[in-house]
Amino acid sequence: MELSSIYSPGNRRRFLIAAAILIAAIAIVDWLTKPYISLGFLYLFPILLVAGFLPRWQITSIALACAVLHELFSNLPPHQAATRLLMAAAGFAGTGLFGSEIIRNRQLALEHVRQVEAQIRLRQEMEEQLQLLIESSPIAIVTIDAQGTILLANDASHRLLAPGDAPIAGQQIGEFLPALQTVVQTQRTTLFRTELQCRGKRRNGEAFLAGVWLSTYTTLRGPRLSAIIVDLSEDLRDREDLSLDHLLKNTRILMGAVAHEIRNLCGAVRVVHRNLSRVPSLQDNEDFRVLGTLIEGLGKLSEMELRPSSDQGPASVELSTVLDELRVLIEASCHEAGITILWRLEDHLPLARGDRYGLQQVFLNLARNSQRAMATTPAKQLTISTSVEQAAVIIRFEDTGIGIHSPERLFKPFQDGADVTGLGLYVSRAILRSFGGDLVYEPRSAGCRFAVSLPLVRVEQFVSERD
Repeated sequence: MELSSIYSPGNRRRFLIAAAILIAAIAIVDWLTKPYISLGFLYLFPILLVAGFLPRWQITSIALACAVLHELFSNLPPHQAATRLLMAAAGFAGTGLFGSEIIRNRQLALEHVRQVEAQIRLRQEMEEQLQLLIESSPIAIVTIDAQGTILLANDASHRLLAPGDAPIAGQQIGEFLPALQTVVQTQRTTLFRTELQCRGKRRNGEAFLAGVWLSTYTTLRGPRLSAIIVDLSEDLRDREDLSLDHLLKNTRILMGAVAHEIRNLCGAVRVVHRNLSRVPSLQDNEDFRVLGTLIEGLGKLSEMELRPSSDQGPASVELSTVLDELRVLIEASCHEAGITILWRLEDHLPLARGDRYGLQQVFLNLARNSQRAMATTPAKQLTISTSVEQAAVIIRFEDTGIGIHSPERLFKPFQDGADVTGLGLYVSRAILRSFGGDLVYEPRSAGCRFAVSLPLVRVEQFVSERD
């Protein structure tokens, strides 16, 4: 039986009783054999029995009692009794205290061993969970040593970098991601965390755009680098397709605005040409007839109108998500400009008809217009609120800016004094109207307020879109 189990708290009572009985038995035997031999040395055994349970002062007291019993039944000369008593007490107490320290140190050592074993088991469990998490992760995770050799690679990294081929552990990372090879070679002593986009190459030679989140750390065997890798090629293609689609849409809007201005100009020129055609001397003038032809051609050019794209209609959008993205986009710049933003959004907004990218353009334009309008005002507060009214969701942008001096000219293109081209509100309203929404100005006594209205998506429409 181990020492730790013998001196467990459950054995305390039994050991104390056994020590008392043993002391009594030694004293009786010593008394009975007094004329022949002294058995005082046997008192060491009960003292050692209680040494693992009692505090030091109690061990010393028991040692002193045993020394008194030893001298009481001793047959040695009485004139040396005091010396013998002192020596016996010191021997018994020293033995008891020495044994107590040994037992306590052993118990502390065993407790420390148990704690270390528990920590080792816990660490093994955590390592197993981490290993399972890494292996089951759908994202590629690799670790690399200072020479650029791949030490660990999960299944997702095999599928990303070497689909259908042998494992990549032991290969050079530069074969797949040259940028990481450069990082490993140039950042051997610096601990850092960063992210980057770089060119990646699969083992079959196919190139892709890689998004990498990496960090460096040190081990006993040298610096290491861990990286999380994702393929951004599909996102890049979707983003470029979306950008092209909205570029074409905005181009149609701009051409419509230009056509509107040309149509007004052509109307006036056509009236002048018609009046001049009544002059007899210009009837046979060749230049005058060519001018008429040019006016007709210019009139046909001005007949262009913005029409919604027929190949892809607007989809349903979750306005809560779009407004969350808007919060990320504008809060930092508004904070730097000293503008307070109040968000008064309903918790559960219904689905609305619209285009996510187009709505974000409209919201950003309204927020930036408010920011410019409050640049010189002492009160700087932008309130963005939502409400459901009849069959539409209304998103209002209200600021404490300088207000609008000519509301009737708000949505006209190419306004004098406007920033850049003066097309912001015109394009914003055209985007909203392209999927059945609208943008209106709501007069206020101070400041400015615009309301974006978006039609609600009926349940049957949403189900048909998902099907």
